[in-house]
Amino acid sequence: MIDPVVLKGFRDSLPKDEIPKKRIIRKLEDVFSSFGFVPIDTPVLEYTEVLLGKGGGETDKQIFRFKDNGGRDVAMRFDLTVPFARFMAAHHDDVGVPFRRYHISKVWRGENPQKGRYREFIQCDFDIVGADNAISDAEILSLMHTSFATLGIEHYTFHISHRGLFSLFLSSLDLGDKSIEVLRTVDKLRKIGEEEVKNLLTGITGSEDKAESILSYITAGEGRSFMETLEELEKLSGGESDPSRRMREIYSILSDLGIEKSFVFDPSITRGLDYYTGIVYETFLDDLPSIGSVCSGGRYNDLASLYMKEKTPGVGSSIGLDRLLAALEELKSPLLCDTAAADVLVVPKAGMESEAMKTARELRENGLNVSVYLNPEAKMKKIYAAAESGNIPYLLTFNDADISVKDLRTRETFSYSEALEKIVKDRKN
Repeated sequence: MIDPVVLKGFRDSLPKDEIPKKRIIRKLEDVFSSFGFVPIDTPVLEYTEVLLGKGGGETDKQIFRFKDNGGRDVAMRFDLTVPFARFMAAHHDDVGVPFRRYHISKVWRGENPQKGRYREFIQCDFDIVGADNAISDAEILSLMHTSFATLGIEHYTFHISHRGLFSLFLSSLDLGDKSIEVLRTVDKLRKIGEEEVKNLLTGITGSEDKAESILSYITAGEGRSFMETLEELEKLSGGESDPSRRMREIYSILSDLGIEKSFVFDPSITRGLDYYTGIVYETFLDDLPSIGSVCSGGRYNDLASLYMKEKTPGVGSSIGLDRLLAALEELKSPLLCDTAAADVLVVPKAGMESEAMKTARELRENGLNVSVYLNPEAKMKKIYAAAESGNIPYLLTFNDADISVKDLRTRETFSYSEALEKIVKDRKN
């Protein structure tokens, strides 16, 4: 007999987990569509050369890579952005630009599993390609804000920064050729702490003074407002520049939208993936910062040019659904409370199967989810157990001439007409 185990870092998902997850996905899809974003899909497998070298050295080590049956060197996608860049090169003329897409699907990374982080996980990506301006950056940020507000999540903060501004600062320290190493090291700040980051930066730069200067830069936002931080970073990076002007424009739009209070300028945000070129951001739940970022992304203006001649700038973000779900579970979010397999369990009486099926159809036509119990001969104890296991709140049974509906939470019994109105009202609430 084969042992029914799953690989480390992978997991099965039970209905009690999948039901709220699918509900969240549907809500997000509605939000994305409301902003004019359209769905796409790409293959799980890509030629390895499509993926390698796009995310950085650490990411390359985490790619699941193998030879397929035809001897081809293939790999499983580690995110949805790199395949999207390849997609745009292949379908640029079909979709046109600017192009807004969303893609909700699984990705794979061979990293160490931990709470809210697995080797197989779902990303919810949304991107704009073909536009490089403040309004496209702000549109993604606005969509992030709307998504979290629609999910009813409270107390979240978007931390944003700009890689171009940081690069100007590093150039002023004659560290332009070491910018990638520095960016990757700074990205570890929340994981390993300031002292360890300082030690690593000293090793990279060969100077403790330069390491301390970098730390002063990435902590410049502490105790300062968004605009005060921007002004301080302008001083440190040599004055006003294209990146600082872009950040000023973005903040002006966010302010006009009335959502600026959810955004802070945090120069320690660099993002570990190499393809980012401009604004970058991460999202933290104020009540559970330890779980890390639950939504992150940025601008990547050169990624698509690896696959095509035309320059196709892009900006986007990704919600890490599994990590967000782990956080919501710990915070006991009401989003995860409704795990009912159906609104009503219809129990046919022997000889009245057709009537039961017709009643179930009528309930569905009223917008309810209905499960028909498939063993009319079963004892009530077994039927109650089935309803309980599926968290189904209402039980509908047939007598010779009557239909009886019981609320299994309160044990109240209703006539069919009374119950229909009550259940529909409950569903809407």
